[in-house]
Amino acid sequence: MRVGYGERGARAEEPHLDADAVADGWLPLLRVWLEAAVEAELPEPNAMTLATVDHDGRPRTRTVLCKGLSEDGVLFFTNYDSDKARQLAASPYAAATFTWAPLAHQVTVCGRVEKVDPTVTEEYWSSRPRGSQLGAWASRQSRPIASRADLDAALVEAGHRFGSGRIPVPPFWGGLLLRPESVEFWQGRADRMHNRIRATQADGRWRVERLQP
Repeated sequence: MRVGYGERGARAEEPHLDADAVADGWLPLLRVWLEAAVEAELPEPNAMTLATVDHDGRPRTRTVLCKGLSEDGVLFFTNYDSDKARQLAASPYAAATFTWAPLAHQVTVCGRVEKVDPTVTEEYWSSRPRGSQLGAWASRQSRPIASRADLDAALVEAGHRFGSGRIPVPPFWGGLLLRPESVEFWQGRADRMHNRIRATQADGRWRVERLQP
């Protein structure tokens, strides 16, 4: 199975990605590419593969949803007792990759991860559907459970616990911010001669370079 990037269709007309595209920083281009994925109606356009390392130094990946982009970094939310959160607490560095294959676009962000201020978590929590809020209380994320029936029962119990009242943010749940130290943009091109532009932060400044495919 093989895709001939940039050989036909609308993406073949897209200009070659160049270092000038990130002259104003990594954030504007990432926003443009994300918006393009939304406009193309790609499924889960804000999904990203998050990579961490476990206590043995072995890589672990999973897909999470980006819930915010700013100059500070990439924001996502999780149970702080989950595997990924515990791994990040022990080794607070991660990589996150957005892949939009139909657009021949990919972006990888690498850097340090830290917990966000509780007010940021509270603001996002209030926007979540009630069912998702109950699910966060019901699930001991990453922990074993005997059956699906037990999981469903935990959700029912959470519903009884809070009734029709306000559901507070669980003390074990919140936001994490990936602060970029490097951001690489990949654009698929014909003959595997892809365009790769990487911005790397050093001493408070960003250095941009082209990488060979």
